[in-house]
Amino acid sequence: MQLDLAGKNVLVTGGSRGIGRGIVLALARAGATVVTCYRSSGEAVDSLERELKNIGGDHRLVQADVSVPADVEQLIDVARTHLGRIDVLVNNAGVISHVPFAELPLEEWQRTLDNNLTGSFLVIQKALPLLPEGASVITVGSRAAVAGIPLRAHYTASKAGLIGLTRSLAKELGRRGIRVNLVAPGVIDTDEEGKLSDEERAAYAEKYQHMMALTRFGTPAEIAGAVLFLASSLSAYITGETIHVDGGM
Repeated sequence: MQLDLAGKNVLVTGGSRGIGRGIVLALARAGATVVTCYRSSGEAVDSLERELKNIGGDHRLVQADVSVPADVEQLIDVARTHLGRIDVLVNNAGVISHVPFAELPLEEWQRTLDNNLTGSFLVIQKALPLLPEGASVITVGSRAAVAGIPLRAHYTASKAGLIGLTRSLAKELGRRGIRVNLVAPGVIDTDEEGKLSDEERAAYAEKYQHMMALTRFGTPAEIAGAVLFLASSLSAYITGETIHVDGGM
């Protein structure tokens, strides 16, 4: 089902790859005007720009690192100039790495929290003046936040923090008519997994697919479906929730 979001102005962080890319394209196809950001230029950004042009609409791509306050200021300035208001804010930008806890450097712990948790804090806080009554704030978390995953203590902690941030902001911003929710993906088949060799991919599937009731990985489009729902009026009385999109993990 494709929802009609014509006339909606949307800001999506981390929109050039994987889940973020799927969200940006789904929102644009649903009629929204989208501003999104990316950390590094390259073919992923160029191809997204081409796809958005083919879809139609007046969309913008901005180079910005959400862990850098000055970059966030620049991103919000573009949103203010180009959109005027932000009806839907999607916090998707983030990083991940796999490090045994005993060997986890403080720098990597801080990098992960700065991107995954503090980045969302910065974007939401700076965007507040642009959020009208009825706005929807959606953060992309992770099923790992409640399941826990070895070698990802830093990542899991950052995503668990987003659940608390979501719950608190839902209560604080609800009086302004602003909804705040979180989408928690399970194992999603993104371009990162696409870089694996056939042998590595087979091992990856054997390790994880049996964990899902649906016995397959999810797709960025399926995460985008949950985001579209939360961006639309169909979810007008839903706030403070975590929606797991994980195939029954």
